[in-house]
Amino acid sequence: MTLAPSTDSADTITTTEGSAPALVRHTWIQTLRLLLRWVRDPITLLETLIVPCLLLLMLDIVVGSQIEKFSGSSALYGSVPMVCLVGALSGTVASGVMLGRERDAGLLARFWVLPVHRASGLAARILAEGCRIFGGTLVIIGFAMLLGFRFRQGPLAAFAFLWVPVLFGLAFATMVTAIAVFTAKSTLVEAIAILSSLLMFFSTGFVPLGAYPEWIQPVVRNQPMSVAVDTMRALAEGGPLASPLLRTIAWSVGAIIVFALPAAYGYRRASRR
Repeated sequence: MTLAPSTDSADTITTTEGSAPALVRHTWIQTLRLLLRWVRDPITLLETLIVPCLLLLMLDIVVGSQIEKFSGSSALYGSVPMVCLVGALSGTVASGVMLGRERDAGLLARFWVLPVHRASGLAARILAEGCRIFGGTLVIIGFAMLLGFRFRQGPLAAFAFLWVPVLFGLAFATMVTAIAVFTAKSTLVEAIAILSSLLMFFSTGFVPLGAYPEWIQPVVRNQPMSVAVDTMRALAEGGPLASPLLRTIAWSVGAIIVFALPAAYGYRRASRR
């Protein structure tokens, strides 16, 4: 008589662990854990908040007036979107390094054997990345407004502006996660920072498209950071919006589709080691 309740209890626990309420609850708890850890990590804060603001200040001081003379409009409407995207990418690289360390330390494996929903770990990282990018974008925009940046297309366009770095950053985070869970060397994840630097220096946010040599202008015009910068510029200052917005969505959704399955498989594989 005493064995039946014990079996029912075990079945209840198993069902609870795999239920939708458990997924929501466990994802929220792990999201808070990640956000708290990132707040306490000086490298993540440095790359997400301080470095982008210093970069924006440097660009405004060094090349801002020259770009304004060349293009006839404030350089902030190109540099602010670019710096928001760079902040999203830089913080993602730091998060990828931290994920690799958690895997090597066995923390992912410990979560795997606990009564935690299997999908909550990866879902929490996606949600935490979105929160980090959104918060970092708000800080950068606040600093940019001190330099003279303004939204000229109304509150709805300003709200949409905030979500472009989130979409772009989550696509990049999917790629970084896929790499971090498969490789044992954090240097490979950190090397992705070189890619983000190339995207920055060869984008329409760094200097206007006409300042680049003609032979490389098609590459600069259509690379993912440039189309995201052009989308955010149109939302803030005005200009063509449909074409860069569609290309931004295509680049971001395409990256998520390509790297989502390897990231999920690699995360499960790393958790069971």
